[in-house]
Amino acid sequence: MADTTAFELVTPARVMISRDAGMVVAPGVEGLFGVLPRHAPLISTLQRGVVEVHDNGQVTERIMVDGGIADVAEDRCTILAERAEKLDADNKAAVEAQLKTAEESGQENDIDFLKAVLAAMAA
Repeated sequence: MADTTAFELVTPARVMISRDAGMVVAPGVEGLFGVLPRHAPLISTLQRGVVEVHDNGQVTERIMVDGGIADVAEDRCTILAERAEKLDADNKAAVEAQLKTAEESGQENDIDFLKAVLAAMAA
């Protein structure tokens, strides 16, 4: 039996992640839930929050999503997110630039999301 599950995180713009993972933790509307290999099938709506990808007991990637849907099967987990940003130090400058642009143009939804991304990066 497999020790991993296929994981994809897709936004309208691109396939952000496509790889195997030991576990995926997602922010469902009723709370966080974890997906392990051989998980029972489910579909869940997601709220704004952090998706964590685990390998060998360690968090290897963190991604902020702004809602979406998780489709889980026995051998895979697919997240369709409205928008997403990786929470790593390499991405911080790009997020700050996006925030500045959003503030200048008055895009409130983008401002709220990008501030949440920066707060999650600091955590």
